[in-house]
Amino acid sequence: MMPAVSADLSKRLVPNEPWELVAPLLPSFAARRQGGGTAPRNERAVFTAVVYVLTSGCAWRHLPPTFGTSSATAHRRFTVWTEVGLWRRLHRAVLDELGVRGEVDWTSAIVDAASVRAKGGDR
Repeated sequence: MMPAVSADLSKRLVPNEPWELVAPLLPSFAARRQGGGTAPRNERAVFTAVVYVLTSGCAWRHLPPTFGTSSATAHRRFTVWTEVGLWRRLHRAVLDELGVRGEVDWTSAIVDAASVRAKGGDR
């Protein structure tokens, strides 16, 4: 059994306030109909492991065991979360929250072709 990620590390990488935005956006993982599989994981620990890999540049295979989840599980969840659009929805949730607080200046914004589809000329 892997040691659990320390509460201090988890809260440093993913503090409570951002976690409150993330948690409701995560898809639920139901048990497989045929049975088997692994026990459910602590979603915050898995999310923290993913944040660690994405922000540190650490290779998935080198994820420290202190996160309490395997590198395969963290990578699998990252892939699923990407496929279901978690990162786009999280970005929107953060912008909405900052907007509500008045901490976003919408008077100047940059539209980037990487985030907004460019339309074809004759279509």
